[in-house]
Amino acid sequence: MADDYYKILGIEKNADQEEIKKAYRKLALKYHPDRNPNNREAEEKFKKISEAYAVLSDGEKRKQYDTFGSDQFSQRYSQEDIFRNVDLNEILRGFGFGSFRGGSRRGGFTFSTGSDPFADLFRGGQTYYNVPEKGEDLVYNLSITLEEAVSGAEKKISLRSGRDINEITVKIPKGINTGKKLRVAGKGYPGRNNGPSGDLYLNITVLPHPIFARDGNDIYIEKAISFSQAVLGCSIEVPTIEGSLKRIKIPAGTQCGTKIRMKGYGVPALKGSGSANGDQFVKVTVSVPKKLSGNQLNVIKKLAEEGL
Repeated sequence: MADDYYKILGIEKNADQEEIKKAYRKLALKYHPDRNPNNREAEEKFKKISEAYAVLSDGEKRKQYDTFGSDQFSQRYSQEDIFRNVDLNEILRGFGFGSFRGGSRRGGFTFSTGSDPFADLFRGGQTYYNVPEKGEDLVYNLSITLEEAVSGAEKKISLRSGRDINEITVKIPKGINTGKKLRVAGKGYPGRNNGPSGDLYLNITVLPHPIFARDGNDIYIEKAISFSQAVLGCSIEVPTIEGSLKRIKIPAGTQCGTKIRMKGYGVPALKGSGSANGDQFVKVTVSVPKKLSGNQLNVIKKLAEEGL
């Protein structure tokens, strides 16, 4: 009985082309001869999954396979028919693997005596040549202050590679927030066989701030004022996240919990995020004294008599 191509790739019969390609990529990465030198079992697995992909990735061949079944299909289609105009190299190059030799202009295989499309990969049970392979990516958790997130910064980080410790400088863009990732090309693990290094990915965490809070691109701060200031109105100095002091007006009759907007003093939009620059909001609280002088107490009593 001929092979069941769907079972070989581990997919359902209604799988779409993207699922077929994804399944082949996963298995090809596992069983490719460059990963499994002198491994006959892996060699046979690789041949089988490549054959299955060659059939199921082609609309007409797949239709014939589904119509006639695996036994009749194997009688109707030779190896040359199966691999004609199939470009496995396109997928394998993404892993840094070498190409199949003897490929035609259209990306398929050119068959010679013996009709074996894998002859160049498996010569005497060994890989034909070592190819460059990209190194694995490295993930690093980086904590930054709110000020650094707002204004941008340069950070030096130390990465261990074997016995060596490498220091690199990374640029933190303005507006970044917790949960964002930064990619630093070529700073991951070194490649094999002179292949390129992997990439470094920075997981960003913005540390809590003692007086400022962030919500999206807006900044919030609380400022306490006295009862008389709330009633009569006043002007107060408010710090900004960038380090300056700005004077704002508190209108007469301001209620506790009122938010006053300072336009443009929030977080700049992260480049390419599509969001808008933020603002700073001052949440006003009214401070109630715990102790009063005798004179202050008399004044408050008189105000109470007036209904205040």
